[in-house]
Amino acid sequence: MSIDLETAAKVAKLARIRVDEDALPALAEEFNTILGFIEQLGEVDVEGVEPMTSVTPQRLKRREDVVTEGDQQDKILANAPDAREGFFAVPKVVE
Repeated sequence: MSIDLETAAKVAKLARIRVDEDALPALAEEFNTILGFIEQLGEVDVEGVEPMTSVTPQRLKRREDVVTEGDQQDKILANAPDAREGFFAVPKVVE
């Protein structure tokens, strides 16, 4: 697949990137280079290779899901600059 100047201009417009007319050939060439790399990746044999989430096998530390020192609403709200009816009060942002 090859990207021409018209397609490069359309992609730039869709991405909301302003590209001057004289920069379009370089952008089209860059797109073609990227597509060439993608075509190379398509040639790699990945049959039987499991998908990875990380390059090193790791497992997150787990803890028991227990309530610890709950029911401290008054202590927590004591640090709030403005608390009303048991909640943090914040200024209105949207009018």
